[in-house]
Amino acid sequence: MEPENPLLDQFVLSLARSARPRVCFLPTASGDSERYVARFYRAFAALDCRPRDLQLFERSIGDLRSFVLTQDVLYVGGGNTANLLAVWRAHGLDELVAEAWTEGVVLCGISAGMNCWFAESVTDSFDLGQLAALNDGLGLLAGSCCPHYDGEEQRRPAYHRLIAAGKLAHGLAADDGAALVFNGTELAEVVSSRPDAGGYHVERAGIETIERRIPARFLG
Repeated sequence: MEPENPLLDQFVLSLARSARPRVCFLPTASGDSERYVARFYRAFAALDCRPRDLQLFERSIGDLRSFVLTQDVLYVGGGNTANLLAVWRAHGLDELVAEAWTEGVVLCGISAGMNCWFAESVTDSFDLGQLAALNDGLGLLAGSCCPHYDGEEQRRPAYHRLIAAGKLAHGLAADDGAALVFNGTELAEVVSSRPDAGGYHVERAGIETIERRIPARFLG
């Protein structure tokens, strides 16, 4: 999302178990868009890593488990979260990324690539004009999440509304340019590539919601 600002990508690489990590891009949510894959390679070719991609719509890798477990970072792109989950489950990739996580592979992503790790999320997967609850995420992280918290006008009010109505569990939101960093299943910190970006706890309180900003560490 920030081609001229590599701070978050550099931070992701700093978490990897290898000095020159293998970074695999999963563009499933965009239907394996060739333009999106090209953007990934342009961004990561400038960094000290070994970029790869894993496409499933025209799959060319037979042994997915061996391939996935030899990566250091799995970087999931944005797009349609519901479609991503369906395709991953059809190929058994949902179980493989969970296994990779337990083996120390860094899992990360933007938009749908944030939503997928949580049990629940707010998404436009079903109707581009209407945000709705998605309740069958991978569930590696409990609760719900909301990306683009400050980047799309309807995200914040929709997330509050869905939590207040009991359609989503309490959870975490992130502004564009902010990343929620987990150590296992525990939120360790929020980091940002923009000075004003942050994260938020959003919880139900009766028929309303309570929002608490989480201080972010600016990477610049």
